[in-house]
Amino acid sequence: MSLNTAHAGGGVLIYSGERILIYYDDVEVSFERQGGGVPQFKGNKKGRLYLTTHRVIFNNRRQSEVLQSFSMPFHCMKQVELEQPIFGANYIKGKVVAQSGGNWDGIANFKMWFNSGGAIEFGQAMLRAGQLASRYRPPQPPPYIPPSGSYYPAPPPAYTPPQTPLYSFVPYQTFPSAPPADSVYMSEAPPPYPGIDPQIVPSAPPQPQSKAQEAASSAYYNPSNPQNVYMPQQPPPSYSDATKKND
Repeated sequence: MSLNTAHAGGGVLIYSGERILIYYDDVEVSFERQGGGVPQFKGNKKGRLYLTTHRVIFNNRRQSEVLQSFSMPFHCMKQVELEQPIFGANYIKGKVVAQSGGNWDGIANFKMWFNSGGAIEFGQAMLRAGQLASRYRPPQPPPYIPPSGSYYPAPPPAYTPPQTPLYSFVPYQTFPSAPPADSVYMSEAPPPYPGIDPQIVPSAPPQPQSKAQEAASSAYYNPSNPQNVYMPQQPPPSYSDATKKND
C-alpha cells in the first residue's frame, strides 16, 4: 500500500493500462498501523473508492486532510473479511502491507464502511479480482514505483464497462455509475505489477495539436451564412454559455 500517490487534479490517478471496474462515492475508511506512528491514519476518512484491474484506490473527500489518497494493490492485502453487523453499515476489513517507498512502512488494519450499501458485492468482486491477478503475480512482489512523467485525462475505455466474459464477475447492476470523466487521470507509466487482464496494453498519451489543428478544431460557422467559416483566436463559447442571459 502507498499513501498520496493515486490522486491528481481533484480526481483519481491511475496507471496507463489500468482500468476502473467499480466506482463508489459514499465510503468511510479507517487505518490503524500495528505499532502506531502514522499520523496520516488518524481519524476516519470519507470519500470515493475505486476497484481497478490492479488495486483498490481511495480518494479523500476533504482536500484539507494530509491523507488524500491510498492505493492497495491486491498482493498487499491479506485476511480480508466481509462483515454484516446487525446494527450499522456492512463493512470490509483486513490487513494491508506497506510497499517499500510508499510513504509509510509496516502493516495496518483497515476497515471500509459502505454507507449506501454494496459492501458485500464490492468485497466479493475485490476478492475475485485478487484471485485473477494472482495468476500473473511474480514469486517476489515488485518494488513500488510511483507514477512518473506527466498525466492527462484518461480515455473512456479506462472507466467504462468492458464487454468481455473476463469481467462478468463485476456487479455493474449494483454499481452502475462511472466516475465523472473530468475526475479520472492517467499517468504515462504502466502498472509496476500485474492485474487481472494481461491483454490490456498501456494507452498512448494524447499527441499535442499543431496550430493548424487547433484552429480547425475551434472553427464553426453560422447556418444562415454557410459560405463563411468563423475561426476565432479563442474556442467558441459552449452552448450553455452562449444561451445565458445577462442579469
